[in-house]
Amino acid sequence: MDYGNDVLSGDWRRKNPIPELPAEMDLVVEDVATGFCGAVVLSSKQAVTLEDRNGVRRNFPLHKAGFLFEGRPVTLVHVALPVSGKPQRTASGSVAVAHASARVAKASRIWVEGVHDAELVERIWGDDLRIEGIVVEPLHGIDELVERVHDFAPGSGRRLGVLVDHLVPGSKESRIVDSIRNSNVLITGHPYIDIWQAIKPASLGISEWPDVPRGIDWKTGVCAQLGFGDPMQGWRRVRAAARSYSDVQAPLLGAVERLIDFTTMEH
Repeated sequence: MDYGNDVLSGDWRRKNPIPELPAEMDLVVEDVATGFCGAVVLSSKQAVTLEDRNGVRRNFPLHKAGFLFEGRPVTLVHVALPVSGKPQRTASGSVAVAHASARVAKASRIWVEGVHDAELVERIWGDDLRIEGIVVEPLHGIDELVERVHDFAPGSGRRLGVLVDHLVPGSKESRIVDSIRNSNVLITGHPYIDIWQAIKPASLGISEWPDVPRGIDWKTGVCAQLGFGDPMQGWRRVRAAARSYSDVQAPLLGAVERLIDFTTMEH
């Protein structure tokens, strides 16, 4: 009896090749064997370390069809550092200083409103700040900014830069900022409700940031409308989309660059 062509004949292995995916920082994948789902935090040629939403980390070997990305099988591959005769750039666009170690922290500081703000500044400007010896610290809100500035005691060689969210005319934030007068303090800001909005929508694959009705937590509302899960999962996606300065809106770029210049200026 003729059963037609042998299903195992021909180059059947190439019919549905498993795509390779660079094991880049913050990429969220699931290990097929264990069901463990997390973001990439470390990668080598042999293994990858994932961190789940609870901060638990596990190591996995890089092997064929070992992971799922957005429900599809992928093969994770280690990201090799580029080799080029051209000067390398940091995420902020600055020329990278080869083999440079971080300086001892200076007395000057940059304060930002929250942990997400601090993580984003580190992601884009971290290399530059380590070279300059400037530490970024989260404030967890600016309601007590006047008192915090007084306690910091800014002065010569001890400058303070502050990045404020939603710094627009007539806002509570603007009134607090206007009450601070000190030549060794520079306060800049951006117009966005939250630091998330400073990431360009196109970098996240969306057309625009959604409007969230009053009375609903902004991050929770955004995640619900975009299908990003809870705010922790949503932040991982937002943070991962900020690969360099080109993914960040101009108002935030300008605000942070001014703070770095101010706190590193010889004075």
